[in-house]
Order: sequence, then C-alpha cells, then structure tokens
Amino acid sequence: MSLFRDDGIVLRTQKLGEADRIITLLTRGHGRVRAVARGVRRTKSKFGARLEPFSHVDVQFFARGSELVGRGLPLCTQSETIAPYGGGIVTDYARYTAGTAMLETAERFTDHEGEPAVQQYLLLVGALRTLARGEHAPHLVLDAFLLRSLAVNGYAPSFDACAKCGMPGPNRFFSVASGGSVCVDCRVPGSVVPSPQTLVLLGALLTGDWETADACEARYVREGSGLVSAYLHWHLERGLRSLRYVEK
Repeated sequence: MSLFRDDGIVLRTQKLGEADRIITLLTRGHGRVRAVARGVRRTKSKFGARLEPFSHVDVQFFARGSELVGRGLPLCTQSETIAPYGGGIVTDYARYTAGTAMLETAERFTDHEGEPAVQQYLLLVGALRTLARGEHAPHLVLDAFLLRSLAVNGYAPSFDACAKCGMPGPNRFFSVASGGSVCVDCRVPGSVVPSPQTLVLLGALLTGDWETADACEARYVREGSGLVSAYLHWHLERGLRSLRYVEK
C-alpha cells in the first residue's frame, strides 16, 4: 500500500453510493487519474468543496500497490486548493461552456490513465487561469486551447505553408483531412476557401499572438471556430458533446 501526492485539475465528478464520488483529475505527474473521495457529498464536507470541476488542487492518494493506477481505484485522502478557477468561471455562461469544453478535450486527449501528459496539463492550467481572469473572449481562449492541444498531441494544423508540399503561403484552400492550408495543386475534394483574415486569426491563436486575435472581426472569429471544430472532430473521430453549447 502506497501514498502518492500530485497536483491536478478536476475534470469531472460522478456520484458513488450515498456520500462518495469518483473524481477524475488531470495530474502533472501521473496524467489522468480516477480516484474515490469518501464522504464528499455530505453537507458539512469541506473536503468535497475543493474537488469540484475547474479546481486546481494538491491531492494525496492512497493506492493498494506500488503504482497509483492499478487494478482498483485509489482513494483521495487529502486535498488542498492551489487555485479555485471555478469561482471565476461558473458564474458566467460563456466562460462556463468554454471551460467545460476544455475539460472534455483534456480528458479525450488523455485516454490512457496513469500516463504523464505534462504539456496537456500545463495547457489546461494556463487556459483555465486566463478564462477565469477574463483576459480574453471565452471563445477565443477555447479555440486557442483546442489548437494547442491538437499541436501537442501531434496534430498541429498549418495556416500558412501548404500542409502537403510545403509551398510557402498564404495559400487559399483549407483541408481538414490534409492537415490545414493547401496550395492549388494539392487541394482535394472537400477543401474550403476561408477568408485570409480567418487563417491569420487561427495562426495567431496557435502561436499566442493575442493582440492580433483580440482585434479580429466577429465574422472571422465565427468562421475560425467552425474550422477548429471540424479539425478537432476529424482527429478525435467524434465531436465534443459540450462544444455545441459554447457561445460564439
């Protein structure tokens, strides 16, 4: 029997029995972890208040064996709040829906429990912090998070050079199946012709150029969100349930 300590973001919770919950976290050192938290649904439980979605927490686990993720679920025996991002997110519908889509994305990209996913973890922490502080429009923060999550998982789209032959851009066409922007010689059936400003916006979100992104017109933001959603859907093989509720 072993004790483990890690910090993580609470992705979701599920009821278990009359007073317990199963907590799903994305942790720094162990990737996605599911653990049982005893008694957290009782009214007087301060422990449970720290283990709500969006919370950044320092958690202690008790596991049967030498590995945190094994045959049975570990117990979450102690937690301390690092940052209560939920307080700045759940009171605003646009932030809440964007944040929920981020949590679902992080869980989908970490489908193997116990495997470290440090880059995905750091992306999620940074995105939730930005969202909670209201530094940028929620849908822009979400699209930036989705694009960077795709990139760190090996699916970085191209918004300038041709994704197939490498011809320097800007290129007119965009193909989800081909990996982003494509030249006239490499275009395939189903390619679309987005506005040049939309591709500039998406490139800015991917690289963190917030000055360009914040100044973009709403019509290009909407078009960009559609491309991001289609690209994510292609690589995840099915869409995010929470994405349909996001305000554009």
